[in-house]
Amino acid sequence: MATTSGTPRPASGTALITGATAGIGLTFARQLAAQGYDLVLVARDKGRLDEVAGELSAQHGVRTEVLAADLSDRAQLATVEDRVASAEQPIDLLVNNAGFGLKHRFLDNSADLEEQMLSVLVTAVLRLSHAALGAMTARGSGGIINVSSVAAFLPRGTYSAAKAWVNSFSEWAATEYGPRGVHVMALCPGFTKTEFHERMGLDAEHGSAPAWMWLDVEDLVSTALKDFGRKKIYSVPSAQYKAIVGVTRAIPRGVLQRFQSLGRK
Repeated sequence: MATTSGTPRPASGTALITGATAGIGLTFARQLAAQGYDLVLVARDKGRLDEVAGELSAQHGVRTEVLAADLSDRAQLATVEDRVASAEQPIDLLVNNAGFGLKHRFLDNSADLEEQMLSVLVTAVLRLSHAALGAMTARGSGGIINVSSVAAFLPRGTYSAAKAWVNSFSEWAATEYGPRGVHVMALCPGFTKTEFHERMGLDAEHGSAPAWMWLDVEDLVSTALKDFGRKKIYSVPSAQYKAIVGVTRAIPRGVLQRFQSLGRK
């Protein structure tokens, strides 16, 4: 298991991670536990949450807490908001990671399904960040990592539009609340070897994205935590994706749109 060697260990703190039982969220949980963070783990599956919490507590001697919640459900989201806003049990680092993508194009999905995705990718990020920023600015310390995507820089439908919102919001919040002791960073990964793409029926071997575009999740999270420690507003792990983001600023949007099927079977 990779750890974030070279990243300073926190004196103490508690991190709340959404989507914490798989992929990028699980890797954040493992690496933050290795740094000494106590954890509040949020996901829909209570059984998997308990399993992960037990594993990390046993391995690293950290305190773990689980919250089973579907963030597309406003009542369940409110429970997580309350935990984030707690003054008695403060959250020092919020990792807004939960999300999912839709394999089909806009008109091939129902409007309800599109709205459910928007609720998780945007509404949950907004409301949990609001709760966190209120508590953190009152204390004068804290941090938020919003897991966005390189797709935010590309015209790729509603998923890209949602992630573009995450980028814009994170950049603004970093500038607005940095002077009050809260650092906000947008993490923009590309294709990563996790369950996220497997659930869409895509993987590094069988998806339409070439092999060189797929990232290792351990390296991705390690880089993200180092970038966060350096107070970067954006973290774009890997040289290839840094180059892609740079190129998108020079290529007309109409040309970029021709590549919107990349990564779909």
